[in-house]
Amino acid sequence: MTKQKILIAGAGLGGLTAALALLRDGHQVQVFEQASRLGEVGAGLQLSANATRVLSLLGVDEAVREIASVAAGKQVRLWSTGQTWKLFDLGKQSVAEYGHPYYTLYRPDLHGVLVDAVRAIDPEAIVLGAKCASFDASESGVTLVLEDGRRFRGDLLVGADGVHSRIRQGLFGADAPSFSGCLAWRGVIPAERLPAHLREPVGNNWVGPGGHVIHYALRRGELVNFVGIVERGDWTVESWTAAGTTEECLRDFAGWHDDVQTLIRSVQQPYKWALMVREPLQQWTQGRVTLLGDACHPTLPFLAQGACMAIEDGAMVARCLRETGDPQHALRRYQDARVERATRIVQGSAANTKRFHNPALASAEGAVAYVDREWNEARVRERYHWLFDYKVDQVPLPA
Repeated sequence: MTKQKILIAGAGLGGLTAALALLRDGHQVQVFEQASRLGEVGAGLQLSANATRVLSLLGVDEAVREIASVAAGKQVRLWSTGQTWKLFDLGKQSVAEYGHPYYTLYRPDLHGVLVDAVRAIDPEAIVLGAKCASFDASESGVTLVLEDGRRFRGDLLVGADGVHSRIRQGLFGADAPSFSGCLAWRGVIPAERLPAHLREPVGNNWVGPGGHVIHYALRRGELVNFVGIVERGDWTVESWTAAGTTEECLRDFAGWHDDVQTLIRSVQQPYKWALMVREPLQQWTQGRVTLLGDACHPTLPFLAQGACMAIEDGAMVARCLRETGDPQHALRRYQDARVERATRIVQGSAANTKRFHNPALASAEGAVAYVDREWNEARVRERYHWLFDYKVDQVPLPA
């Protein structure tokens, strides 16, 4: 394997995973982050075994275990009555069946673990205050141009710069997202504010006509993540930092179970963002430039796989370079190894909108038959087993 100088735009979870994997293989890596200091949006995320496997391969599993909550299982609850259906066990069962745990984490905690691991190998690898503007690519290399005029030369460029990716724009032009019709509310709650039954280490998915709510424990159970999705057409701002009000959020979930009302009232500052839909790209790579994560396959958050996909991408970029002589061929293999899975996840996430918000859930009687049909053991396994069983280090690579 020839060692490369690799430029990565974006120090999110996918960019840092790629950086760590590439540094461990001996490549020279520079990660360019537009923020002047490192930190992630204060939100929760779920990592199933397909992603925690990657963290183990990268040697950070012990550090992640210290800041995670171990999910004991997943369950569906009905919006109006609170009736509960168990989907599947996790905890020890995830390890027994898939070899790795299922974690729920506070995104800044995981981000910090990856930053520390990257800097332990190369303290200068992450360049802050470095907003990417454009790039120039040729047969011999790539030059990344920052907004302040600085230029950096490398052998390869990885665009891990998120849903509004400048690198994607440079490769394929501006995208054309469409509004999904859904608005998302989010907040993180100190667990001490909640009654014991809302602090349990279980992934809860409340389903109802026109909306759903997710909550689960973070940071060893010290925090609880809240996400509420509602069908609304009057808010189309795609930003994770747009503040809303408790009163507005409560209006969106009027009539929902008291547990949902308690969660909303316990969020100190709720944020809202419009969920946009983009068609997944079928081409991620041109020559010496490629994309990963939300830059090429942004997804609705209805399969809990957005962060997992970015982490898988980062590991696969490194694997393809490790197992391929020509670096440009390696980037094409990476794309071809990932595009079908990513597309299937994007489409599956979109399909869950109708499943979570179905009109059949309006009445308790109709809901029982609907949930028994849509979330019986066979259907749940069909929808989730292929996600969790993926092994980024073992799946066959395309030619």
